[in-house]
Amino acid sequence: MKKSLLSAVALTAMVAFSGSAWADVIVGVGAPITGPNAAFGAQILKGAEQAAADINAAGGINGEQIKIVVGDDVSDPKQGVSVANKFAADGVQFVVGHFNSGVSIPASEVYAENGILEITPAATNPVFTERDLWNTFRTCGRDDQQGTIAGAYLAEKFKDAKIAVIDDKTPYGQGLAEETKKAMNAAGLKEVVREGVNVGDKDFSALIAKMKEAGVTIIYWGGLHTEAGLIIRQAKDQGLQATLVSGDGIVSNELASIAGDAVEGTLNTFGPDPTLRPENKELVEKFKAAGFNPEAYTLYSYAAMQTIAAAAKAANSTDPQAVAEAMKAGKFPTVLGEISFDEKGDPKLPGYVMYEWKKGADGKYTYVQQGS
Repeated sequence: MKKSLLSAVALTAMVAFSGSAWADVIVGVGAPITGPNAAFGAQILKGAEQAAADINAAGGINGEQIKIVVGDDVSDPKQGVSVANKFAADGVQFVVGHFNSGVSIPASEVYAENGILEITPAATNPVFTERDLWNTFRTCGRDDQQGTIAGAYLAEKFKDAKIAVIDDKTPYGQGLAEETKKAMNAAGLKEVVREGVNVGDKDFSALIAKMKEAGVTIIYWGGLHTEAGLIIRQAKDQGLQATLVSGDGIVSNELASIAGDAVEGTLNTFGPDPTLRPENKELVEKFKAAGFNPEAYTLYSYAAMQTIAAAAKAANSTDPQAVAEAMKAGKFPTVLGEISFDEKGDPKLPGYVMYEWKKGADGKYTYVQQGS
């Protein structure tokens, strides 16, 4: 009798455990949680976590709760592939991430082979969605779009400037720089310096000396805020009076911490600021009340999670391939506005706009959307 009772209890526990496991939709968040780009990783993670909490509070995805698994890729492609393989082993069905294009591209192949859908809020290199994979989506734009906007802006606003085009030799940085250069050149503006530097470089004295000799007044930077901040600061210290123009890779307030006062006047492209949308006011306040400023990719990550949930509801399924098909067929309300995707997985959203770094009333520098 005692043995039977214990067996019954054990069986009930097993069923309950299995039921709870089946009732979870497992979403991996892949991002640089540590390392030089941890600020961006925090944006992606916080956005996904808050979206998951809000979706779960409203009943989850088709009645199932979202469970988040975090993978730290440290912005390294090899580590990104390791994260992808671990996600596959952990039963992850969907991934919000990664941040870097150089990480997202190889990781997406692992996800495709293992039946996992990936939606990145930040990886902008066109190659990510140009390989005929079923599982690649993004809530951000592409570098060929961003570069077209930046190149046209440079040609219009700085037609008499001497421009240096510099990149960090990564798929993101080099790709963005080349797209911008192509658009700028097509509009009749030619660069006087074209160079590449390495991620992690600290001393840009030789590069700055070369730009001074060439009379550079505008530096177009393809890369992230870490090196950009040093270039801005060192250029000013060495007497190079040049404005740095860049892309979405510098949209972190950490840029100002690195560059100091020299950051004022820096320009960058990014999507329209979703924190300015009136319907997002309560959500923005929720983030700030929790001690987190939802800048840059935070709401792009939130939108990625929203899209997964809405497409799963439309498909009446949490099977990643069924959700992928629904994503390409439907339109979904998100914090970015209504979002739909083309056959490649690229979003149909408003294009890039220009931002300028200014000092706020609090004495701190940040990027402000022009015309806002």
